[in-house]
Amino acid sequence: MELQIKRHKAYAYTGGKAFRPALPTVLFIHGAQNDHSVWIMQSRWLAHHGYNVLAVDLPAHGRSEGPLCSSIESMAAWCCDVLTELGVQRSAWIGHSMGSLIALEAAATRPEQSWANVLLGSAFPMQVSDALLQAAAQDEASAIDMITRWSHSGITHVPGTPGPGFSVYNQGRRLMERQAKGVLLNDFKACNDYALGLERALATVQPTLLLSAALDLMTPPKSAQILAKSITGSRMQMIEYAGHQMMAEQPDRVRQAISDFLSTAKP
Repeated sequence: MELQIKRHKAYAYTGGKAFRPALPTVLFIHGAQNDHSVWIMQSRWLAHHGYNVLAVDLPAHGRSEGPLCSSIESMAAWCCDVLTELGVQRSAWIGHSMGSLIALEAAATRPEQSWANVLLGSAFPMQVSDALLQAAAQDEASAIDMITRWSHSGITHVPGTPGPGFSVYNQGRRLMERQAKGVLLNDFKACNDYALGLERALATVQPTLLLSAALDLMTPPKSAQILAKSITGSRMQMIEYAGHQMMAEQPDRVRQAISDFLSTAKP
């Protein structure tokens, strides 16, 4: 689905169903150098099981036009503009990595637009190493190579690699390679500079689930513990046999965790 946000085209995937604002809405927010497609397995299932789904491409990512949002705060504001434009009063916010910080920011600063949160691969602080920042600025191909290796539990997956020509590992790489130059550095800086995570976590009152992957090298499970301890009533759940890109490596386990949680947290 295409819409206009501040005179720029924005895109949101609706899971193969028509936009249905009367149903409980779920907003999916991707991470750095990604787009809505990382949520295909989870968003499509929810769209066919009683939810109104919006899996957005952030500005200058995927099918959405720029300009880039340079901070987590501005990304959260943009997502709120999407909901307002579509007449959606409240949504569950589901964010991965950078997207989890966006969901956290909105939960605390715009609680009237959020009824639940699922934070996947989250951490605070979400610091990016100097080496990775430098690579993103000077040698993006090298940075993408590092991210691909660190975001997956392995090169081959069963049943994630069911036959010739299909690879979860290489799909992740190609997705990042398709994004415009400069997006990666922008996103990494936004994550690295975000300083309000603890404050926002303490102010969050919505039901919140934190999903961490047991083999995540980008945001190890222990990195999410400060958020889990700070968000009242939150709970953590481990996704086994997966790295940072858990939605692709363990799609059914992630989908089940999200759907079970939302079924208990409906508005």
